Amino acid sequence: MAENTDTRDRLALERTRLANERTFLAYIRTGLSLLAASAVLFQFFSSLESYTAIAWLLSVCGIAVLAFGTYRFVAVQKKLNRGG
Repeated sequence: MAENTDTRDRLALERTRLANERTFLAYIRTGLSLLAASAVLFQFFSSLESYTAIAWLLSVCGIAVLAFGTYRFVAVQKKLNRGG
């Protein structure tokens, strides 16, 4: 019975680690999409001030999403590694 519980706990921990990685990849995808959108606005609409302001806002948001996603991934990873 104890062996079954150990296997179940180990598999649950592995599923949680994989979910953490998927979430991290979603943060990366979102951040890069925001940065790509800002690059498009800078490239094609740089003559319009309002689009330039939106492009800067998207750049800041993209970098913030990437930074927060990295921070969250590392924090959850550390918590999982120490067992709780």
